[in-house]
Amino acid sequence: MEDKRPEEEKILDKYKCSLFRSDGLKKGSNDYLWLEFNEDGRFKEKHKECAIGRSLIMSPFNFAFTWQTTEVTEIVEEKENYVKFKTKNSEYEFYTKQDGE
Repeated sequence: MEDKRPEEEKILDKYKCSLFRSDGLKKGSNDYLWLEFNEDGRFKEKHKECAIGRSLIMSPFNFAFTWQTTEVTEIVEEKENYVKFKTKNSEYEFYTKQDGE
């Protein structure tokens, strides 16, 4: 039987978070951080919440990270376990699930 659930639900079966870009790119990982940078572009601080000026990075947190966005320029919609946002280059939808889900 064909699984007719939305793609974000299928990816969340395997991963704790999933990212969808408006052009069709799909990424999944088990952790994420929102990175804040100084005016000179150097790392300043890491966060668990989306905000204007932050970049999303998806685990693993080393040279082989899954994906990193450019800085968020607009938060279009935000609710529990979901944020739709725009960056300098693209538009994304980001889904997370709580431990135990």
